[in-house]
Amino acid sequence: MISSVGSYSAAQTGGTSSLKAASATGQVSDTSKNQGASGTQGGGTLTISTLARQLAASASRAEERDKTLTRSELADKAKNLLGQISGDSYQANKKIHDSEVPKTSDPELLARAKQATEFVNRSSNTGNEKNPFSGLSRAQLSDIINDDSSIYTVNERRAAWMESSKQEEAWREKVIAQAIAEYNESGKLTNFFSAVLDHFKELPAIEQAQYPKDYASDLQSKIDLDFNYRTHQAEGKGKDPMSLIEMLFEQSPQQANELPQEPKNATDSPTVRSNP
Repeated sequence: MISSVGSYSAAQTGGTSSLKAASATGQVSDTSKNQGASGTQGGGTLTISTLARQLAASASRAEERDKTLTRSELADKAKNLLGQISGDSYQANKKIHDSEVPKTSDPELLARAKQATEFVNRSSNTGNEKNPFSGLSRAQLSDIINDDSSIYTVNERRAAWMESSKQEEAWREKVIAQAIAEYNESGKLTNFFSAVLDHFKELPAIEQAQYPKDYASDLQSKIDLDFNYRTHQAEGKGKDPMSLIEMLFEQSPQQANELPQEPKNATDSPTVRSNP
């Protein structure tokens, strides 16, 4: 199986901040319930949760960032932002990150920041620490991860990154299983390449910028070729389908120097793995 996965996210949507906030309210309902806040509508008045308002603000900043930076600048920005929440830089400042408290008296925000720190540290080692951003969409998680405006603590951004990585790994496991089944049945990976291309097209600009410039066109050429790797003696006959899949995923951007894994049970400790 693939040894590591990157941290991607789905595409962001445009629109005004108020519409984004209203949209976010519905999408964060499960998470908000855990935090004692939710978006509700009664008497013609829309009540928007604190998290939904933050997400709307983050989405607006992301939209403006993507308009003003070039593709290469976005790639550099993403690398810098991920370095803040993972790898050597994060570990070197771990004590500072763990003691970081939001500059607010809002009990909801203070509680969420504390929960995020407990989650990323697994401090009680019971396996019961809940990620405060569990259940958010990939787009929302990306907005949190890449927002360095200080409305989220570093550990909150790291928690969002861990949830995004968890969702990405689940997607990869699913698409790889489908790819192996496709290869075993037909000797092809055409549907697999189509699924990966669709996934790539849904990524926000800051995520796409981390891939090779010709990533999408290369996938499209493979789809158009509809190649049979089993019967083509020069390239595919007897070839392990997993090696072909791994070759493709090796083109994925190096998101960070480590990838967190949630413990499978109470006695497991967090697992850290290197990206390709």
